[in-house]
Amino acid sequence: MNTNISPILKVFTLSAAVSLAIKYAGPTLSIPSTDLNALIAVVSPSIILAAILGWRAWQQQPR
Repeated sequence: MNTNISPILKVFTLSAAVSLAIKYAGPTLSIPSTDLNALIAVVSPSIILAAILGWRAWQQQPR
């Protein structure tokens, strides 16, 4: 079994960095807790991922 652990370590490191940034730098941001801000936080990752995947699919179409 030839596994490559490098991608797993990269994802783990990035996840830990984002988690620490949220924990320590997050409270210093003055973002009001409104329904609109919660909706943006929940929906924006899906929209960003859909845009990236759509752009990649558009780039790979034969012309």
